Amino acid sequence: MAVAFPYTGSLVPLVFVAWIPLLLIENTVIDNNYRSGKVFIHAYITFFLFNLGATWWVWNASAGGASLAIILNSLLMTFTFYLYHLTKKYVGKKEGYISLLIYWIAFEYFHHNWEMSWTWLSMGNYFSILPSWVQWYSYTGIFGGTLWILLINLLIFRIIQNVYFKKETWRIQTPLVWMSIIFLVLPLTISLITYYNYEEKENPIEVVVLQPNIDPYNEKFVVGLKSQLEKLTDLAAEKVTSNTDLIVAPETAISATFFEDDLEQLDFYRFLLTKKAELHNAPWYIGASTMKIYPKKRSRASFPLNGGPGFIEYYNSSLVIPKNNKPAFVHKSKLVPGAEIIPFSNWFPFLEEWSIDAGGTSGSLGVEEEPKILATEKFGFAPVICYESVYGEWVTEQCRKGAEIICVATNDGWWGDTPGYKQHMSFSSLRAIENRRWVVRSANTGISCFINQRGDVMQPTEWWVPTSIRQDVNLNKEMTFYTRYGNVIGRSFGFVSVILVLFTFVKRFKKKYIRT
Repeated sequence: MAVAFPYTGSLVPLVFVAWIPLLLIENTVIDNNYRSGKVFIHAYITFFLFNLGATWWVWNASAGGASLAIILNSLLMTFTFYLYHLTKKYVGKKEGYISLLIYWIAFEYFHHNWEMSWTWLSMGNYFSILPSWVQWYSYTGIFGGTLWILLINLLIFRIIQNVYFKKETWRIQTPLVWMSIIFLVLPLTISLITYYNYEEKENPIEVVVLQPNIDPYNEKFVVGLKSQLEKLTDLAAEKVTSNTDLIVAPETAISATFFEDDLEQLDFYRFLLTKKAELHNAPWYIGASTMKIYPKKRSRASFPLNGGPGFIEYYNSSLVIPKNNKPAFVHKSKLVPGAEIIPFSNWFPFLEEWSIDAGGTSGSLGVEEEPKILATEKFGFAPVICYESVYGEWVTEQCRKGAEIICVATNDGWWGDTPGYKQHMSFSSLRAIENRRWVVRSANTGISCFINQRGDVMQPTEWWVPTSIRQDVNLNKEMTFYTRYGNVIGRSFGFVSVILVLFTFVKRFKKKYIRT
């Protein structure tokens, strides 16, 4: 599982057989009537090694956060696999095999939609480095990839089980062999045909992306803001032309926290406007650390003001400065557990004291109530900050609301030169396919790039190198099936999984009652 994952091996085809050893162990437990605890133990070892092998690099940002993420995420995966075992044991083997598909997709769906969310290892993300294989994500999203992986693993597992353990002949396996081939080859063929025949409608704008390469540990929140903005504007001057329609800068490029209502009176903003005028008045999209004051407590992120009435909220924000210089903000809403949001602190406020200080502010940040977009005079775009780019349905809602391109502003320097920033970049290819939108990605330390509507990465920058890049990208207003209807597979399987869990435990307790 780990060596097949992007940039921790990238041997993606192995994922189609990666589950088979664990499935064989579970089947041995069933056939020999061993205690179910054996399944739990072996599953936890498997998923712990997977999480460790694929996401060990989180340790570079936070040892405690990495430990918690790996231990708990492995546990959640184990519980999901254990539910499959119980359904297979108490309901029936055929029903059990189907339940694995249902439970796992339901787990990934629910994992996208709660406060302990850590969606990095969703199975559909494996294909982020092979966009030509999954062009049908424009219909299914990444859960279509999860379904594909699990289905092929189950079919090959059944063939191995029948031939090598039940001693059946290969001839009897013909239907299973053909099903395996068809379900493997057909989606791949459809995707390749779509990929090589896909043509974008010409509707170009010129975009310049900045990569300032400011050390997040020793420079970004320590060195003066003006020198950082000078670095940004100097990089912009290298690429901006009279035709430039948008300049994109990374997450928290304005690192000094300021009150949003005071922006137009601040010295750094006047500096930016001066430089903006020199750069053909091209609109800017830039990340910022901001705050607002409210008369009443608005959310868990509202903290009492020191020495006065009211409450203050801090934000990881997107800021657009259009040609008319009327700024607009959108706040990051898919927050990193531990660093930007303290899970369940609504119920247990003392947990806020355990937050991880990852530069800037610590504790739960404020969020938007729903996905929002930003706009220049010419087009609308999805302002996606860092971790939000891993959430397909969130970005899809932004596209549904009128975003014609997707702009990702991020700061991946926390992890060092590890697989983490490469994986994060590759996931944006899936957002491009799902919505058929160009992705414009500005990363503080890399990888910055452009990604076309087929998911191809264009002009990727080098790690830890200050640079700027320019590209014509096509706007697109048309909605894919996934953009229009969202995560149909996840919602459907999530609903069915609840019924299946209840049915499994009814059967379990019924059998237990009959025995007694």
